[in-house]
Amino acid sequence: YVTYGPPNLKTVRELIYKRGFANVNKQRIPITDNKVIADALGDKGIVCMEDLIHEIYTAGPNFREANRFLWPFKLSSAKGGLPKKRYHFVEGGQYGDREELINPLVRRMN
Repeated sequence: YVTYGPPNLKTVRELIYKRGFANVNKQRIPITDNKVIADALGDKGIVCMEDLIHEIYTAGPNFREANRFLWPFKLSSAKGGLPKKRYHFVEGGQYGDREELINPLVRRMN
C-alpha cells in the first residue's frame, strides 16, 4: 500500500538531516559534512546541506541531480502502528493521498 502527500519544509529537512545518505559511485555514503555534497553537486551550485534541502523542497532546476544524489530513505515502521491499512485514507484507512497529513506520519516513521 502507498500513501503520499506534499511534505512541508520541516519534514524534508528532518528527513535529509536524519536519514539522508549520498549515492556516490553507486555506494551509500553518510552525509557527514558539506564536502561530500560539494564534490558531487558543486558544479550545479549545490554546495551545502541547506542548498540540497532547498533544491529538493522547491523542485528547482537541478532537482533531478539532487534527487539522484540522495539514496532512498529507509524509514522505520510507524510508531503506534497503522490501523486499517486495507482501506483508503478517506475511508478511515491508511493508503492514498493524505495531503498535509503526511507530515505527522513521516515524523512517526522517522
